[in-house]
Amino acid sequence: MTEDVRAARPPLWRELLIGLVLFGIYLLVDSLESPARRAAADRHGRAIFDLERSLHLDVEHVLNNWLAPHQVLSTIANYEYAWTYVISALALLGWVWVRRPDLWGLTRDSFIVMNLIAFTCFWLFPVTPPRLLPELGFVDTVSRGGTVGSWGSGLVDSANQLAAMPSLHIGWALWVSVVLARITAAKKWQLISAVHVALTAFVIMATANHYLLDAIAVVPPILIGVKVASWAHETTGTIVPSCDAFFLHVESTGAAQHVGGLVLLAPGNQPPIEQVRALVGGGLARMPRMHQRLDHRSRWHRARWVEAEHVDLDWHVTEVRSDDGMAGLRRIMAGLAEQPMPRDRPLWRVVMVRDIEPDTSALVLLVHHAIADGIGTVLHSFQLFEPLVTIPVPEGAGPGPLQRAAAVTVGLAQLATDGGAATLPAGSLDRAFDVVDVDLDVVRSTASARGARITDLVIALVADAMHTAAPALAESAHGKLRFAVPIMVRTPDTTAEGNATAAVMVDVPVDGRPFDELLTEVGRRTGRLRRPTRAIASRFVMATGLRLLPEPFAGWFARTVYGARFFHAVVSNMPGPTEVLTFCGRGTHRTYPILPVAPGTPLAMGALSWTGVLGISLATDPALLDASAMAVRMHAMIEKLAAEPPVAAGSGTAPGTGKESGERPLKGEEQARA
Repeated sequence: MTEDVRAARPPLWRELLIGLVLFGIYLLVDSLESPARRAAADRHGRAIFDLERSLHLDVEHVLNNWLAPHQVLSTIANYEYAWTYVISALALLGWVWVRRPDLWGLTRDSFIVMNLIAFTCFWLFPVTPPRLLPELGFVDTVSRGGTVGSWGSGLVDSANQLAAMPSLHIGWALWVSVVLARITAAKKWQLISAVHVALTAFVIMATANHYLLDAIAVVPPILIGVKVASWAHETTGTIVPSCDAFFLHVESTGAAQHVGGLVLLAPGNQPPIEQVRALVGGGLARMPRMHQRLDHRSRWHRARWVEAEHVDLDWHVTEVRSDDGMAGLRRIMAGLAEQPMPRDRPLWRVVMVRDIEPDTSALVLLVHHAIADGIGTVLHSFQLFEPLVTIPVPEGAGPGPLQRAAAVTVGLAQLATDGGAATLPAGSLDRAFDVVDVDLDVVRSTASARGARITDLVIALVADAMHTAAPALAESAHGKLRFAVPIMVRTPDTTAEGNATAAVMVDVPVDGRPFDELLTEVGRRTGRLRRPTRAIASRFVMATGLRLLPEPFAGWFARTVYGARFFHAVVSNMPGPTEVLTFCGRGTHRTYPILPVAPGTPLAMGALSWTGVLGISLATDPALLDASAMAVRMHAMIEKLAAEPPVAAGSGTAPGTGKESGERPLKGEEQARA
């Protein structure tokens, strides 16, 4: 096995957490116990036994009558029933994890699907085992023997005993045999497993824990589990991770999910389109996702990245001309934000916008959110510039498995209590775009003078501008808007591809109060951004929880939570390079991030530090919020704050410390270990 295959093994903590979630679902079904449910289970048990007798399949009495008089054999059978199916299944999972990580996903997913189908049966069709129906005349060897770990012992006395149909005892044992056969394990292990299956089939009926039909009924869940896992893992291409597919699910006309950047080039001779295509073809287009397209065969089939037959640079790299300088550029940007990219080709575009000013062009890079998040797109963009630079990410080990599991548990509880967002007026499918730029040193000094973090200052500026530009919108939300703030969860080994951020919701007052008072309140409310539990839990839901759901349900969840029901705006502050960069030998003048507006929301704001300037972009729904009015207000407020001393010291970092002000470089997005 190669090192690449070993490196593909997923994090152990995540797999253990999936196991805990699976067990939690079982416990949830178990918690449904009630007198009415017990009565239904008794009826179902008698009906199954009557059906077997009518078909002359009732072998349980014969086996039970033979075993019951043999005390020692009964005790051995009880232990076999209680433990061997668990040991065999865990042994196989452990062996695949250690020795065949290339088969781990297929093995794990077949096991998960089989169990989820069985749990659904337990929920919809509870069945009492024959030993708990005295009128059927069985000897309860389990209770008589008091076997440790079985129903007759206090260890599991409160566990679900109405889960006879189908039998997971024979199910787990038979699943082991099926997997061993599929991975062509040694004949001796297949033979041992087959003997174990036969022995378990005898034991489950001889101890009166199951009917024969319970054993037969588990075959379809096993076959379906193996089929679904094979379908997911043996198809050509790479499955789109659930945290990336999330943005495929939420995209629609008017809510295209593009991330990217807008770069104004320095005046002078501008690079011809042929030179731009050559540069893109030699760098950006060679990155993995840039020469792959989506393969999405049905709504039940998980989308995959497959190699594109051809990367048409004439389509991916184009040029347009502005008919009205910067105003024309803003209209072009708004138009690009409205229309999703066709999914039959790689999901990216480079557009050169000419004639913004005499001898001045703009470079627009758009990448679908399914390929990368904001930081990932910045990393992608570096392929277009010289010199080649990187962005520092957190170093060192993150929390251990137990710490992470605890953080997810706490974070899920916190997310569950966050609730929804106030309802805003209906918007439109149109988009507007504008930009603001300010010297980074001015931002640093302004934040430092008020004892604030840069992220808090940016959020306060957005809130103030939203109230000024659309007071009726703020009033409709009772003077409080909810911002979704992306948190970086990148680690040193994270690639540019994929989404490595999680969103944390912050309720911000938008009521026209004095700015320094607003900034103080924002600093208090954004304290949750510096506590990682919500971000880690959000990341777990996106990267792991959604992967357990069938695609239609994952899509429904994404469309439900990503939009106006839960937040009103996306506000992101991202780091960028400190070095002076060139594009096709030309200098760069200003750089702004491009973020997509979430469905039903009025605003997506991105801030990006780039060579000493903080570039701010505003993408809005013009039916609800005027992007240009916001830009004017934000620029004026920054100038005013820089010229005036603070009215009152804000909360957070003490004035003059410079913390969170970008010395290494601008820290940008808040960060959380994940």
